[in-house]
Amino acid sequence: MELILSNIRKQYKDKVAVDTLSTTIKPGVTGLLGANGAGKTTLMRMICGILRPTEGSISLDDRDVSDELYRDALGYLPQDFGYYPNFTGRDFLLYIAALKGIEKSSANRKADDLLKLVNLEDAAKKKIGTYSGGMKQRLGIAQAVINNPKLIVLDEPTAGLDPKERVRFRNLIAELGKDSIVILSTHIVSDVEHIADRILMMKNGRFIYDGTRDDVGMDLEEFYLKEFSEEL
Repeated sequence: MELILSNIRKQYKDKVAVDTLSTTIKPGVTGLLGANGAGKTTLMRMICGILRPTEGSISLDDRDVSDELYRDALGYLPQDFGYYPNFTGRDFLLYIAALKGIEKSSANRKADDLLKLVNLEDAAKKKIGTYSGGMKQRLGIAQAVINNPKLIVLDEPTAGLDPKERVRFRNLIAELGKDSIVILSTHIVSDVEHIADRILMMKNGRFIYDGTRDDVGMDLEEFYLKEFSEEL
């Protein structure tokens, strides 16, 4: 299983948001690090088929990003996760399952399993509008993986979470990376340094680092601050 980005470029009039990127991403957790404005969200949206590249191609196991089978294999948690506040957590997951064409019997079983996985079992029948920020993000993870995706894209998933919620979230993401390609976009080094099998660092629309935490040759936080001192 491989996600292949080939010469991806996205340009808005005179601004280049993503500048001719090529890489191959395999199963495991890949952390995409960069300051706000580095081009991370634009890249994530192209990988999810929401934006079309100005140039280049994106494929998962030879399926182009525009292919329906590519979309069927995708799970996505956007930076601004939309939900219906009057839905219960369980009803929301069943709604997402219906949108993704999952049979009702399977959807019920899957919703219950996921609510347990993300530690929302006790809140399954409560309205989402009453959830804390961390609970909403965990529900966001559940909806992103309800179709057993091969490719999971998480854009700034820990934004606004307290430290305990962030640790729980990271553990969950690490577990998901055992069977899928997980791409976690963030500007917070601690979100990826202990769980990412690979780290891509992005600046001004380009990758400026590709490797593991140990490959940096210094503390990852120190390296990050050095590279992004002007943006932070």
